[in-house]
Formats: sequence, structure tokens, C-alpha cells
Amino acid sequence: MSDSTTNQLKKTLGLSFNIAVLIGGTIGVGILRTPGTIAQMLDNYWLIIASWLFGGLYVFLGANSYAELATMLPKAGGSYNYIKRAFGNYAGFLSGWFDYITNAIPPAFYCIVISEYMIILFPSLANYSTVIAISLLAAFVLIHLSGVKNGSTIQQITSFLKVICFVALVVACFMYAGVEVPAIKTDSTVFQIGLIFGFFKSLQLIIGTYNGWNAVCFFAEENDDPSKNIPKSLYSGVLLVVAIYVLVNAAFFHVLPIATLAKSNLAAADVAKILFGENGALIVTVISIFSLISILNAFMMIPPRILYGLSRDGFFIEKGMKVNKGGTPITALLVSSFFSLFLIVFVGSFEILFSFAAFMSIIVWGLSYCSLLKLRTTEPDLPRPYRSVWYPWTTIIAIIASIALLAGFIYSDPKSFIIIVGITLVSYPLFLILKRLNKN
Repeated sequence: MSDSTTNQLKKTLGLSFNIAVLIGGTIGVGILRTPGTIAQMLDNYWLIIASWLFGGLYVFLGANSYAELATMLPKAGGSYNYIKRAFGNYAGFLSGWFDYITNAIPPAFYCIVISEYMIILFPSLANYSTVIAISLLAAFVLIHLSGVKNGSTIQQITSFLKVICFVALVVACFMYAGVEVPAIKTDSTVFQIGLIFGFFKSLQLIIGTYNGWNAVCFFAEENDDPSKNIPKSLYSGVLLVVAIYVLVNAAFFHVLPIATLAKSNLAAADVAKILFGENGALIVTVISIFSLISILNAFMMIPPRILYGLSRDGFFIEKGMKVNKGGTPITALLVSSFFSLFLIVFVGSFEILFSFAAFMSIIVWGLSYCSLLKLRTTEPDLPRPYRSVWYPWTTIIAIIASIALLAGFIYSDPKSFIIIVGITLVSYPLFLILKRLNKN
């Protein structure tokens, strides 16, 4: 057994990092791509805006519950700590690995997508896509091996630049004297089965685009004042992300009508072409790279924290707890990075399914909200530096919304549900094996 100081995470992160990692871990290319797909499914301006606001309200209710959970149990790994405390080891193990899978796939995807955008800027690199992706992964591994402070600084700079880029794009859209906002439709299509299906598929994309809003909770153990910083960063960060997402959608629809935008695979590029001519696509490419570097940096930091927490509780190898002098969980970072390397080399141009990530996330979030109710009952004396506003009603509404979303996702995306059921079935024998190994 290594000494306890080797296994201790350092309290070096503050409020500015929290807000930066929430913004950096949430806003990616999803918001630049999804508006066109959602416009195709819903075909109604107000219904589209309402869907983004609904997703934002759901996430805000979640932030209200997570603010209490993360300050009550400020431990590395986030959600699974609360679920484990409330419902036992297996529930913690399963939710922890759900969370890990959801957060460990994106680094490979983002490395590949950044390499593709780099090739758009520099066409002569066309044959080196995989090399660029691997080099990018290696560069970020080295940055994070050097210590948490370097990763924190990069997160704050790139998140700030990302917000500036999006604000500039929104302002440019509203300054364009183009198409007016489409009128409200009064037909009854909203009640048709096809549109209900489209609504839930849209919500999957929207929840997937909001995914990352609770990123601050993974770093609670490294925060210099979690009881104050976590609630502040959750509320302010979520409000900022919701505002950006709604404004980006409204701005895009100000430039292009829904019928045109619905045919777009990369909505932002088509909007930028109208605003800036042929250079528009170049501008969107640069914004995308800033967005991706910021979100890649965040997702290089999140999975190792989950793996560190799982290792400490005996749900992974003991070496997963090893922390270097810079405060980085080194083994957990290397394991996660090798997983990303495997995906880059052997899967190549695979496309991450936002819907699949949203599916798994909804399950973990829903269990976390249930754990808040359970812990208030079973452990009322547990120190709670922050208490959820309008408890229990806000938490109950979040649980009902999670169940409704889950039911809708099962209806609209049965394939992802079958995969999740498969992972769940395999998980219990693995849990028993690990339990036996830890006893020995």
C-alpha cells in the first residue's frame, strides 16, 4: 500500500476553474451542429426554443440538487459517491462505471474531430488525420501529467475564449438584417405521434448538448472551498450555458428560416456563410477548434477523477489512486488515455452518439436525485453546508422529469436502451469478482 500522501488529491482549484470547467465541459460542437437536426424534427420556432428552455430548466433543477449533494459529500468522482452512500456498493459501482463510460469516450472523439477541423484549415495535412489526433492526445496527457494547475489554467483561458467566440457569433447574427422570426404555428401537429417522437429525439440531442453541466462535482475534493464555490459555479455556469444555447438558436433562426436550417448538417457554417461569405466556414472552423480544445481539456480531467474515486472504493485497481506531485491521478489518467488511444487507432472516424451519452447520464442523474431524498431521510444529521432550494419539491420534479425523459428515450431510441441493459447485466458478475479480489 502506498502512503496516504501519495494518494491525496490537492486542494488547488477555485471558483474560476469551476465555472470554466462547467462551460468548457458543456459547450462543444453540439450547439453548432444540432440546431439544424432539431429544426428538421420539430419545424416550429417556438417549440424549438421551448425545447432548449425545457432542457435548461431540467438541468437547473439538477444543479439545485447537485449543489447539496456535492457540498455534503465533496469527493472525487461526483455522482456515484452519492448513489453509493444512499443505495449501497453495487448501485455505486454501476452508476460509477456508467458515468465513466459516458465521460471516457469523448476525448478520443474530440481528438479526431479537432484533427478533421485542422485538415479543413490546412488541407496539405489530409493524410495525417490519425497522427494529428494521437499527437493531440499525447500533448494533453503531458500537460496534465505536469500538474493540475496547468490543466486549470488552460481550462480557464480556453473557456473564456469560447464564450467570446459564441457571443461574437450571436451579435453578428442579430446585426444581420435578414429573415424575420417565423410566426407561431397554430395547427395541431404537436399532438401527432410523429412530432412527439421528434420531440423526444430532439430532447436527447439537447440533453446530450447540455451534458457536462455537473462537471464541477467531479473536482469537489480538489476545491479550496467546496461549500461556497460549488453552488455558485453550478448556478452561474448553468444559467450562462442555457443563455448561450437559447441565444445561439434564436440568432441562427434570425439569419435563416427553419426550412433552410433543417437541411443543414452544420448549422453554424451555413449561417456564417450568409454573414461572412465564403470565409464564414473558416470562421466557424476556428470557433469549433476553440470549443473543442476547451471541452477536450475538461474531458481529459473528468474520467481520471471518476476512476480515482472508483479505485479508492475498491471498484478498480488500487494503483488507480496514485497521485503525482502535481496533484494528477497519474494511473487513472494513463488508463483513460490508453482507452482513448485505442478508440482513435482502431475505431478511427467513429461518431459519438449524443443520444447514448444522454441516455446514460439521465439514469445517473435520476439516481443522484433519488439519493438526495434517501439521504435526507436516513442521514438527517449529515453536515449540509448548502441545502437544496424548495426541497423536496424541486428534487421530486427533477426525478419525475428524469423518468419521463427516460421513458421517451426508450421509445425513441430502443437500440441505446438494449446496449445499456447489456452493460447492466454484465456489471453484476464483474462487481462480485472485484469484491472477491478485494477481500483476498
